[in-house]
Amino acid sequence: MSFKLSEKARKFLVRTAREAITSEFNKNKLIINKQDIPGELDFNSGCFVTLHKNGKLRGCIGNFREDKNIVENVAEMAVQSAFKDMRFPPLAENELSHVEIEISVLSPMVPVSRFDEIKIGRDGLYISKGIFSGVLLPQVASEYGWNVEEFLKNTCRKAGLPVDAYKAADTKVYRFEALVFSEQDLKE
Repeated sequence: MSFKLSEKARKFLVRTAREAITSEFNKNKLIINKQDIPGELDFNSGCFVTLHKNGKLRGCIGNFREDKNIVENVAEMAVQSAFKDMRFPPLAENELSHVEIEISVLSPMVPVSRFDEIKIGRDGLYISKGIFSGVLLPQVASEYGWNVEEFLKNTCRKAGLPVDAYKAADTKVYRFEALVFSEQDLKE
């Protein structure tokens, strides 16, 4: 990854994500005091916020926005992951203490011209064709032990496309990197 974040900045983002979800339960809007934000977080970036409960996926939503500050984007995606991931019911307040938050801060997307450019463990994939699109974060291929072809096929499947759609001339394939960290990584 071409950029790094200090432990202080990573802890700030994880705390912001948790506070954003808590604020939603309390029917409050999270107020982020700009003076409290570490200076190194003064950049715009896409991100994904993933929630795990007892080691299992409980929600994951993100975006590739490059027009929103990373702190605001993390707060927004945390709330979306907790309450708007259509694969799961909205998070119940009594579940929050059992949820671990993982954040993926994204690099800009790079068009893939050759599939051998894709490196498992480093790259995530975004595939689009017509109205269909799908994304898998870099850690997914590593977790499942996929090779590049399996990664491409599964990203197509996630997009609702045939598994070999990545080979079509009108399919766009992009790769991106992610700086991934979780509450578990940051525990004292």
